[in-house]
Amino acid sequence: MSRIGIWIFVAVAFVAAATEAYVYALPVGEVMHVATYTVLCGLAWWSALRLRRGRLPWLLIAACQTLWFAGDAYELLELHLVGATSAVGPADVFWLGGYPLLAVALALLARRRAAGGLRGSVVDALILTVAAAAVSWQFIMKPLTDGYTLAESTVPLLYPLADVVLLTAALVIALSPGTRTAPTRLLLAGVVCYLVMDLCWNVLPYLLSPEVFEPLGVLVLAGNALIVAAGLHPDRAELTTPGPAGGTLHPARIFFLGLALLTAPVLAIFTPQDMVGAVASAACALLVVVRFVNVSRAQERAQAQLAFQASCDPLTGLANRTALGAQLARTEPAPDAPVAVLYVDLDGFKQINDEYGHEAGDAVLRAVSGRLSSAVREGDLVARLGGDEFVLLCPGVPADEAVRLAERIITDVAWPVAYEGHDLVVGASIGIAGSTDDAAEGLLRSADAAMYEAKRLGRGRWVLSA
Repeated sequence: MSRIGIWIFVAVAFVAAATEAYVYALPVGEVMHVATYTVLCGLAWWSALRLRRGRLPWLLIAACQTLWFAGDAYELLELHLVGATSAVGPADVFWLGGYPLLAVALALLARRRAAGGLRGSVVDALILTVAAAAVSWQFIMKPLTDGYTLAESTVPLLYPLADVVLLTAALVIALSPGTRTAPTRLLLAGVVCYLVMDLCWNVLPYLLSPEVFEPLGVLVLAGNALIVAAGLHPDRAELTTPGPAGGTLHPARIFFLGLALLTAPVLAIFTPQDMVGAVASAACALLVVVRFVNVSRAQERAQAQLAFQASCDPLTGLANRTALGAQLARTEPAPDAPVAVLYVDLDGFKQINDEYGHEAGDAVLRAVSGRLSSAVREGDLVARLGGDEFVLLCPGVPADEAVRLAERIITDVAWPVAYEGHDLVVGASIGIAGSTDDAAEGLLRSADAAMYEAKRLGRGRWVLSA
């Protein structure tokens, strides 16, 4: 469906819901409710079944809407056959059964959307949910337990509990990384409609007569329409497409997290507290500690990644020019501790790039990097300066051993590199500089000059600096 078509569909669905609210108590209102619900459930299943990938969350959403429709249909049938509806009955099984399906669907969408970056969003969602659960317990759930038997209060208690679970799943979606355009907003708006409707049905009976608040039940239809629209939207892939994690917390997120942390203490001041309030306070404190630990570890990983990027070549994983310079500055040749520097330049590398492309050249560079790393000892440094130039810094290696190492490298580098059915061959020209008393930084210049002399003499050879 096109983007314009999506908004036309939403507008029509809202007009139908508003009309139904107006004629809610009339027979025509019941007919409209059944007809509208049937169409929305059909569209929910159609939008889910036509997907080739990522179908499961949308199938769960369609199943949720179907269960809720079954609950409404049973209640209407009971009303017409018996003349009244039972306070607790089979309809509640259908209604309550839809909540976990919807929560699991939202969790699956969030998991695919976050791509490994979900931990912080989950902790933040749990902090907000604990605060909402504390408020819900104090003003909605607890009154349901006063003066009622366990059987009479159990089913009514399950609805606010289900709302808490649904709120958690919705917050994980809202706080997870990723793009938030029309599909995400439609999905979240649909969940908000469900939560607002349940809140109204839990609170307004204490304030208003049934004929005033019962028409608000059409908010379920509005929520269904919004979620179906999200599933039909041409950009719905954003709901499962991993997005980059945000670098900073949005100010609104910080505000609501702070508000959530203040909820339990404020409730303790203005309302009598019980074990639930103490548990909510402890849970919030524990979640804040978990969040702090996660942020600290993420910062440590980021610092380690920055340090790696500052000292390593991204293509080959070898040390880069900066790391080589730092190591040269720390290296001090001595009569009993000679230092050898080998400057390696590949022969024929430009022709491979020109003939087979830069991806082939990158494959050759990675292969040569592995061969150079295998040729040296543990403690020696292999660095890529850029392009097809490499440097080997070998402390404790005298000149004769450096020559043997160069001959081995020339042989190893000359082995073909397999790439997409082709054998790519390069050679190596190597300049060698060794010292027992000069500064190590000067060895790099001497090895560079010797490498150019090897190039001039015909390539594929080594030259020892005088």
